[in-house]
Amino acid sequence: MGHLDHAAFGWLTPVLSYAMACTGSALGLRCTVRGLDATGRSRRNWLLTAASAIGTGIWTMHFVAMLGFGVTGTEIRYNVPLTIFSLVIAMTVVGAGLFTVAYGREPRRALVLGGLTAGLGVASMHYLGMAALRLHGRVSYDPALVALSVVIGVIAATAALWAALTIRSPVAVAVASLVMGGAVSSMHYTGMSAVSVRVSPSGDALSGATAMQFIFPLAVGLGSYLFLTAAFVALSPMSGRAEASPTAPRPAEGAAR
Repeated sequence: MGHLDHAAFGWLTPVLSYAMACTGSALGLRCTVRGLDATGRSRRNWLLTAASAIGTGIWTMHFVAMLGFGVTGTEIRYNVPLTIFSLVIAMTVVGAGLFTVAYGREPRRALVLGGLTAGLGVASMHYLGMAALRLHGRVSYDPALVALSVVIGVIAATAALWAALTIRSPVAVAVASLVMGGAVSSMHYTGMSAVSVRVSPSGDALSGATAMQFIFPLAVGLGSYLFLTAAFVALSPMSGRAEASPTAPRPAEGAAR
């Protein structure tokens, strides 16, 4: 069995990954609040932006954390198409959860279905990212810890959607984002604790790209996207309804159409 190191750079990658998860969550929640205050095409666009922000934040959190992952006895590379596909899955399924909640006619059922959908999407992103690993050996998982990580992902996603529906104060959104970032990070490290690797030493070259060749530049690019999107949201004027009454109830979907 190869020894697994989850923090090869000390606390740097866990702290940075948590920061990315919180940033994506905060931006996504603010965009969701804007979307639920809007109607028609504007609502759709805000929700799409929220999905891209949350999905990007979660994906970046995972792969920044993976920069500190190593296995003694083998180098690690990543399958590029599968890694990118995991990003697409994260944004798509989180978006499905947001749209389910935003347009659902029965709020409680929509929240449960949206949270389940988004949570399974987060878990799918994580394990697709793990499937993209290329190393000399065989990766196996502890089923109980895998199941626990999926449950944490679903709970985190449901809590985030609930926060988007009920929380309007910027301070409350910031607190919710810190909690969501912690939940997403917990899901990641629970899933990573389920991993074991049986190394098979080999002189054959591994296919794929190294983390520094591919993951690091992409993570920097996505981090820049989150920063620019945050600046856009901050400079975008709030709706008159949101400015006048931060705690006012959201309009029913029927009234939005």
